[in-house]
Amino acid sequence: MPPNASRAPQWAIAREPWTALSLTILCPPRNNILYPKDDKDRRVLLFACRNCEHQEIADNNCVYRNEVQHAAAERTQVLQDVASDPTLQRTREVRCAACGHGEAVFFQATARGEEGMTIFYVCCNPSCGNRWRE
Repeated sequence: MPPNASRAPQWAIAREPWTALSLTILCPPRNNILYPKDDKDRRVLLFACRNCEHQEIADNNCVYRNEVQHAAAERTQVLQDVASDPTLQRTREVRCAACGHGEAVFFQATARGEEGMTIFYVCCNPSCGNRWRE
């Protein structure tokens, strides 16, 4: 098949069936993996076999996609030194229930299993570091 002809891959192995970007395209004559290769003259992305002359134009210009999915616990993790973060807002209108200190930093984030935003507070007392939410 000429390199400028477009067709769906005859041989493909889906690692993740829910996404078309995770297909491994195989060379029809020999079942070798086709690797991405750019044709600088025509400015197109090709998939080419390293063991024979077979190549075909890619249907999609995406060669690799990495989707990171975080657990809910990771999204609301509060770091130990958050009280010393100069970018966070501070308030003296709350009192820490653990030590009674009158200053805390606060920020908004999504709480585990909840849809809306929650205000989180962290005590500014270096020996305390108590965390609570509104």
